[in-house]
Amino acid sequence: MSRRRNRLFSLCATGLLTTVAFAGSPSANSTRTIDESARVRLTGNVHPLARPELRVAPASRALPMERMVLVLGRRAGGDAKLEALLTAQHDPRSPQFHKWLTPEQFGRRFGVSDGDLAAVTGWLESHGFRIEEVAPGRGWINFSGSVDQVENAFQTQIDDYLVGGKLHHANSAEPSIPAAISDIVHGVLTLHDFYKHPMTTHVEQVSADATNPQWTNGSSHYLSPGDSQTIYNVKPLYSASINGTGQTIAIVGRTDIKTADVKLFRSAFGLPAKTPTIVHNGTAPGDLGGGEETEADLDVEWSGAIAKNATTKFVVSKSTSTTDGVDLSAQYIVSHNLAPVMSTSFGQCEKNMGTAENAFYKNLWSQAATQGITAFISSDDSGAAGCETGGAKKGTVQAVNGLASTPYNVAVGGTQFSDTSNPSKYWNATNTPTYTSAKGYIPEKVWNESGSVSGGSGLWSSGGGKSTIYAKPVWQSLVGVPADGKRDVPDVSLAAAGHDGYLIVQGGGLSSVGGTSAASPSFASIMALVVEKKGARQGNANVRFYALGKAQYNSGGTAVFHDTKTGSNTVPGVTGFAATTGYDRATGLGSVNVNTLVTTW
Repeated sequence: MSRRRNRLFSLCATGLLTTVAFAGSPSANSTRTIDESARVRLTGNVHPLARPELRVAPASRALPMERMVLVLGRRAGGDAKLEALLTAQHDPRSPQFHKWLTPEQFGRRFGVSDGDLAAVTGWLESHGFRIEEVAPGRGWINFSGSVDQVENAFQTQIDDYLVGGKLHHANSAEPSIPAAISDIVHGVLTLHDFYKHPMTTHVEQVSADATNPQWTNGSSHYLSPGDSQTIYNVKPLYSASINGTGQTIAIVGRTDIKTADVKLFRSAFGLPAKTPTIVHNGTAPGDLGGGEETEADLDVEWSGAIAKNATTKFVVSKSTSTTDGVDLSAQYIVSHNLAPVMSTSFGQCEKNMGTAENAFYKNLWSQAATQGITAFISSDDSGAAGCETGGAKKGTVQAVNGLASTPYNVAVGGTQFSDTSNPSKYWNATNTPTYTSAKGYIPEKVWNESGSVSGGSGLWSSGGGKSTIYAKPVWQSLVGVPADGKRDVPDVSLAAAGHDGYLIVQGGGLSSVGGTSAASPSFASIMALVVEKKGARQGNANVRFYALGKAQYNSGGTAVFHDTKTGSNTVPGVTGFAATTGYDRATGLGSVNVNTLVTTW
């Protein structure tokens, strides 16, 4: 380690202190002089698993560092103007109401100037990096290089770490950038391959025979699409010809899938034949199998289970030694304005994400909101202990998923059906031809199958709590919302328990899956029906969700949401939050009566 640091110090002290000036286009009126000797250290950008005791050796200097993302800030005054626009886009009295931007329009209004963009790209190129994409929204630059180039340009160190029996690469020192560009560059999204975790749980094989399953009755009541449509009252919309026709839902992914599984899922459960569109963002990663494939199958299959005639676009990006495919896919969807509704079922707590990564998602989801995109994110599967995975035995601190905690997205938590005391009240003894056995709405409580409840294990519970980064948005105000001054999550919820798991087809066979990974694409599917009914994009749906919730819980208005009043997301090691009347930090506003939501929107 000392050899590497000495090498970096010598570079800094000898000769690579040349001052380089980059001038932008004449209209940009911006010229920056970049002095390599005057630098700003970007704190909070070393992953917590990049610990000295786990270090093996310095990474190979020739190791490719592909598809890195340089996160850019707004132009001067851009943040305030952006917030004003977002408010106006949701104000029916404003001439900007629902006047959504394109990515290019967003870039021209809020992104860095031409001159500043030229200065940053020129600096990257001066260090030998290959520029692969400059976002039309000007929120990021994707670039590639080697470990050697990264260490020289960012004056950091890339090491190899052995964590859980797997070799990882990560920066062991905080990166730095020239002070001349520090006001417009947040830093590199990530310089490691500690990827985000999927939000799935209780995966179990249900039947090897998809043609004759007898498992939506008895002691386990697995959810088929027909069950979900019945429980959450979707079917009246179908009678009114609102079924997702003409709508598109984008799904964030990092593995390929077998489209034959999706076809079998839709055929077995009586859904129209709709093959998902696979969008490869760069080199195809192939089918990674296992839990990665389970997550992808769940997301793709259930995003079309409610809006049954909608088109699903599954964006797949291969993870690299420095960038998670989840980040690249989310970036692609927003940058290409791919769909009015999107879903992401991955996460990491705010603390572990680091400053540049949190800035990336704040910027990404705020841009999505101005484009009219409604972004749904799984709130987490580890209850109030968001920095651990659901399979951990004990939590450490209260924390929330940083992908879901921004004020610009909808965080989707999890509920659990209270059907065990009298199953026959809620479930028929036999299935319909499309394997539906639910009779109607089933009362819900907070999803909690963790070690804190009888028969539970791990931390499996609905993620929720308060952000350590974001202030409370003005629209998050109604009965139950705590006066903590912070953004609280989740916003809404749907069933997520393994107790009544979602059925999926994987590898030609049936499995049952739980987790907020199921709730998020399901809610995205619901939102597609709203967009169809209104005939236009809706942007950040929280503005309307909370208005409807306030009318219901504060004033006794139309009951759009099913209020969850029992349970909590307390898990071993971390005290969570109890369900209360109105909003709570375990299930948000609650689950939803879909027909009422769509018809009263």
